[in-house]
Amino acid sequence: MFKREVKMVKDLVLQVLREQGLETPLNQKRLVESWPVVAGPVIARYTLNTYIYNQTLHVRLSNPALRADLSMMRQELVKKLNDVVGEQVISDIRFS
Repeated sequence: MFKREVKMVKDLVLQVLREQGLETPLNQKRLVESWPVVAGPVIARYTLNTYIYNQTLHVRLSNPALRADLSMMRQELVKKLNDVVGEQVISDIRFS
């Protein structure tokens, strides 16, 4: 009798994503989409644009006072966002 190596579908999908180089872009997309959840609905209302460039999340805000407040919470937000994704996707946040 043959012994078959049984793998979970989740593991197979992750393996294919890694092989195709799609794991990082997928994690980046998940992180950007989790910004309103982590930041909260009030902050999300003032957020104009979010994107990732060179492991830095760039967040464009319409309120300068909010920008200053969030700058002081930057490391805490980085940790929370990476925890949501489950991997280290970003290392810093820049507010503009």
